Amino acid sequence: MAQGIRDKAVILGMGCTRFGERWDMSSDMLMAEAFDEALADAGISRDQIGAAWLGSALDDVNVGNSAIPLATALRLPPMPVTRVENMCATGTEALRAATYAVASGAVDIALALGVEKLKDTGFGGLPIRTKGSVNDLWMPYGSAPGTFAQLAGAYAARHGIDAGDLKRAMAHVSWKSHQNGVHADKAHLRKAVTMETILNAPMVADPLGLYDCCGVSDGAAAAIICTPEIARSLSKDALVSVKSVQVCASNGWEMQYGEWDGSYVRNTRIAAGRAYDEAGITPADLGLTEVHDCFSITELVTMEDLGLSQDGRAVFDVLDGAFDAGGRLPSQIDGGLKCFGHPVGASGLRMAYEVYTQLKGRAGARQLANIDFGLTHNLGGQPSNSVAAVSVLGRLE
Repeated sequence: MAQGIRDKAVILGMGCTRFGERWDMSSDMLMAEAFDEALADAGISRDQIGAAWLGSALDDVNVGNSAIPLATALRLPPMPVTRVENMCATGTEALRAATYAVASGAVDIALALGVEKLKDTGFGGLPIRTKGSVNDLWMPYGSAPGTFAQLAGAYAARHGIDAGDLKRAMAHVSWKSHQNGVHADKAHLRKAVTMETILNAPMVADPLGLYDCCGVSDGAAAAIICTPEIARSLSKDALVSVKSVQVCASNGWEMQYGEWDGSYVRNTRIAAGRAYDEAGITPADLGLTEVHDCFSITELVTMEDLGLSQDGRAVFDVLDGAFDAGGRLPSQIDGGLKCFGHPVGASGLRMAYEVYTQLKGRAGARQLANIDFGLTHNLGGQPSNSVAAVSVLGRLE
């Protein structure tokens, strides 16, 4: 049986740009902004890095298909550089690669960096519909909001959820994120929004209104990973260990059989179970989560897929404030994708940055108490055909 990676790799330093409409910054400049912070945080020189991974999902115009722009933008010494892409899980995929390289003993120190300039791509923040014949099946209504609206309908039908209760719960998800985002100085949107405003916003794809959808942003985030021995020799602070990184892709089952009713994401459940097992924890051990709230319904359903709410109960847990800043398990304490936007290649690492910041006790006005473990979750693609990534971070034992 595989031993896993728990406590075999430590995050020595992290960096994150301000997310937003960064018209004044190229992709290279965003990479440098995130890397410079990570390098200073780690307290090492770039010459000590042994390998690097670049995550970029959609920005072929600015970044291209290789990781060479990473090497040139950061003036890295000669080393292996690799570009990875796995839809919205791209940032986590870069983190997974760097972590595995260190945990395996291949290198002592590795870099993971994710970047995306969605404002420059012409995609409007969404993947183009025709990346292949399978992708056309993902978007029966021609858009991501339309497809995730189907998730809302299927969830309500399966569990007998009143349409009004579902709408109020979705609005609460967005309201909570905007409340939290006020305290996140690197977020794109930092304004609190009232429930009335959210509920009365223009409809995008019924039942998803304007405030149920995340924004379109540019941004980058980076992590420097090293062995526990190196981390202990360099840092006197609490050390943040990668407890697990699990990725699970759909295999076509959802689209081929009648067993799946469209109300949940099967591979998120599988990835979460494996991540908890690898980390040696249960959902009850978590102190915060950063989940893939591309739409408010996605966050709500993900609470059940991660085992944080019982099936059919997430609506009521949300309305009861279970995932608010003062609830039993704060989620999106920095505002999440809702307030940061979703520069695809960067989002997974941006989530890890928040958990890392919380575990280090550096989160300022949004700092949570008694955090031992935090979880990040990405969902790439659509509920019917996707890749799910779940990571658990915690202090080094």
